[in-house]
Amino acid sequence: MRLSAMGDVAMTVPVLRAFVEQNPAVKLTVISRPFFKPFFDGIPNLTFFAFDEKQKQKGFLGLLRLYKDLKKLKIDAFADLHNVLRSQIVRNLFSLSGKKVAAVDKGRQGKKELTRAENKIFKQQPNMFERHLKVFEELGFTIDLSNPAFPQKATLSAEITRLIGVKYDKLIGIAPFAQYDAKVYPLDLMQEVIASLADNTEHTILLFGGGAKEIEILESIAKPFKNVVNFAGKIKFQEELKLISNLDVMLSMDSGNAHIGAMLGIKVITLWGATHPYAGFLPFNQSLETALVSDREKYPLLPTSVYGNKVVENYQEAMRTIFPQEVVSTVQSYLG
Repeated sequence: MRLSAMGDVAMTVPVLRAFVEQNPAVKLTVISRPFFKPFFDGIPNLTFFAFDEKQKQKGFLGLLRLYKDLKKLKIDAFADLHNVLRSQIVRNLFSLSGKKVAAVDKGRQGKKELTRAENKIFKQQPNMFERHLKVFEELGFTIDLSNPAFPQKATLSAEITRLIGVKYDKLIGIAPFAQYDAKVYPLDLMQEVIASLADNTEHTILLFGGGAKEIEILESIAKPFKNVVNFAGKIKFQEELKLISNLDVMLSMDSGNAHIGAMLGIKVITLWGATHPYAGFLPFNQSLETALVSDREKYPLLPTSVYGNKVVENYQEAMRTIFPQEVVSTVQSYLG
């Protein structure tokens, strides 16, 4: 199976965990970028095949080499959980060789109807987990996600424990950024949320992000508080996953971090601006009550985009209709 973007990859993990548990005689090979290998560590009967998109498997000839390498693994069926041009080429090569193939239906028409400005049809679309299940059903496998299993909390290294510093009763993770600005909660409001949560000194708040600009912002946010720690740029990705597995709750935008938390069995609260959980990207095993959305009465064109990459005039302030006290109370309600 071929996977790509962080959120896409993270959303497959709970499905694949359930698959190997319920189909123990079947061996899975996951094909994706080397960066994502830690997502699949510890899953039995699952082998990770690193896709070298920059050199060996670059371009059409590279995909032919990829296909030849995969053939050596004696693959019986190919599940395309990404359904983009590169995965389609490899999938078709397997199909021409007589193997069973199936591809995810991304539901583009339904998403278009949900996000268009005129004649909008505001209704829940099938989530990505349901779409993944259908791929395996086409290949002859059934998967039950009603009682999901999650990995145990990872043991934290001495370095992470040192960085956390203070003793804590609860760990709260906050990932305040996303790929597109239309999905990012206003910084001044997020600072209010963090300050309010930090009032409880028995809680420690861990900030997540990436890139020089985000690191600088997160450092400035954390600086006034003893129990707020910025982890962006301080630990490797694999260690970050271990840390997230120890959280009591994660607050995130509609972003890859939300799906990472969910795949590890963490309660995830998400904030939605230009996008909406009805498009099918609510994190795994979370309810709509954990998804705080912008006010559609004030901003009736919402959602304006599936991925948040469309800018709509006069909609830049939509997320200000999600009030900080609502965010704080929702986080607190899941801390017990």
